[in-house]
Amino acid sequence: MIAFGIDIGGSGIKGAPVDLDKGALAQPRHRIPTPAKSTPGNVADIVKQLVDHFGIPDSMPVGVALPAPIVHGTVALMANLHKSWLGIDAASLLGEALGRHVTVVNDADAAGYGEAEYGAAHGVPGSILVTTLGTGIGSALVVNHELVPNTEFGHLTLPNGKEAEAWASSAVKDREKLSWKAWAKRLQDVYSQYELLLNPDLIIVGGGISKNADKYLPLLDTRATIVPATMRNSAGIIGAAALGARESHA
Repeated sequence: MIAFGIDIGGSGIKGAPVDLDKGALAQPRHRIPTPAKSTPGNVADIVKQLVDHFGIPDSMPVGVALPAPIVHGTVALMANLHKSWLGIDAASLLGEALGRHVTVVNDADAAGYGEAEYGAAHGVPGSILVTTLGTGIGSALVVNHELVPNTEFGHLTLPNGKEAEAWASSAVKDREKLSWKAWAKRLQDVYSQYELLLNPDLIIVGGGISKNADKYLPLLDTRATIVPATMRNSAGIIGAAALGARESHA
């Protein structure tokens, strides 16, 4: 089955048809810069350009990842695009722009779902926690192939009183010039709490720094297997497409 995935970011809007049987892009992705004034209307225009670029059939499911918590299709909080997104029914807005049904999800959820279903957790049952180490700590939780939407585990308060992402994001590692060993100790504080509260069967660690996973993951002591993400920049597009297809067949 082919579905179309779109990943909207602060600097670029990317999309491609996705082969859901293979969990891979069916065609090379196309990217259009995010407009400087990233209002809902301006972004919707770019999304339409992106879809028109591929000329996909009207019957093809479309999933869109937005950098915001999405509650029943509506933007609950917006940090990376224009503030006028707040409270917008993004699913209806983009659906009207494209003239078709559109599924809208949080970008971390889309990437996490893509990784859980087609990447590092492919074929693994149970509870999968996907974390992204970057400017903050993004999270997604997939339980028996069902997404638990809008988790914000990066904002969890640790026993030391620190917020998880303020204590152990990769940005903090860079800013404080922490060694791999020192940073791993902070990550241990974070993942120990995640295990205490969630008891996942598998933990996936993504973000750009996951390419150096061999320098810090072996230093962590977790009950669950902990592995690096494998899908890189394709995870958001593939996850959005997969979630769009699921909703269209629900």
